[in-house]
Amino acid sequence: MTTMNDDELLAALGVEVTPVKVVKRTPREERIIAGFEDIIRFYETHGHAPRKGYDLDIFERLYSVRLEQIRKLPEAHTLLADIDSHGLLTASNDIPADINAMDADALLAELGIADAEASQNDMTVLRHVRSSAEKRAAEEIAHREKCEDFELFEDLFERVERELKSGSRQTRPFGNNVSIEVGHWFVLSGQMAYVAEEGEDFDSPQGKKDARLRVIFSNGTQSNMLRLSLVRALYKDETSRRITSTDMGPLFGDAAEEDDIKSGTIYVLRSQSSHPFVTEHRELIHKIGVTGGKVETRIANAAKDATYLLADVEIVATYTLHNINRTKLENIFHRVFAAAQLDLTIEDRFGNPVKPHEWFLVPLYVIDEAVERIRDGSIAEVAYSAETARLEPVA
Repeated sequence: MTTMNDDELLAALGVEVTPVKVVKRTPREERIIAGFEDIIRFYETHGHAPRKGYDLDIFERLYSVRLEQIRKLPEAHTLLADIDSHGLLTASNDIPADINAMDADALLAELGIADAEASQNDMTVLRHVRSSAEKRAAEEIAHREKCEDFELFEDLFERVERELKSGSRQTRPFGNNVSIEVGHWFVLSGQMAYVAEEGEDFDSPQGKKDARLRVIFSNGTQSNMLRLSLVRALYKDETSRRITSTDMGPLFGDAAEEDDIKSGTIYVLRSQSSHPFVTEHRELIHKIGVTGGKVETRIANAAKDATYLLADVEIVATYTLHNINRTKLENIFHRVFAAAQLDLTIEDRFGNPVKPHEWFLVPLYVIDEAVERIRDGSIAEVAYSAETARLEPVA
């Protein structure tokens, strides 16, 4: 029996073979399709088209702008008709005037779809592939989760908003030599961002000091991002800002005036003690003090001093003072945090029982709020509640 190939078999059965037509897309068309597919995936995940809004996720806002821009492209409706099963191209949305004023190439450039003509034929360019740095930056911004204890931070965010409106705080561009520490405020991707916690320092692959941060955002989300990642995100966002601290004159000014008297520094320490209770609650146990000299000098012999729990300590926050009575300020902290004072007795080097003072079971962000209230004069109105872990109005 003669063996027939597939084509001969199909011909014998009377089946007409039609060559499959291969559609060749230009790089521009491929990138439009890829951009629209992202929007389709968003719609299928969330059940609605991407929207614009101050409190929405940055990628939803980007997809919203992308959709508006694609709708304006003359060839988009024909090119995308077969995959637009949700009618996203025909939905009626208001399109901003600046979008209407842009031609197709300008829209594509804004969208990141268009390639320069010179690079379209460059075989070394990987289409639709972002660099690892771009991926990492996007993931760092996008990977946020719901902040389960956001109610503890709401008062802080509201206070900072009021201070921005009143002018006691201001926004400045994020630039060189701007530090990122616990208690600092920024604007990133249209959201206020508060650095609430910081982990242990370590050396990054680039040889720089880095640490894991807990960053709280004004839309009720949080991110456990690296400090260097936050720096990259702030640099990458052209609209990012740092929010200055309040300036109440000689008490806590960012810089001392000529007639100010430098009185010292509020310092917040965290113990490295191996005591079981301290080990279990290390992130909550803080020593709050005031010194007229250098904090580093004050804590130089901490491991030999029962005041510092006979262990080395880490400086986690400092605030410079001008023209202030240090003793009275320490008394203010003792009153405000009296309910959370650490009740711990240890033995000194000679075996004598010692009960250290100035140690409190208080989250660092609450201490930061207390300093803010000292700045604006409202500290007398509140005291720390161990039950709610926040500053509550004094009855």
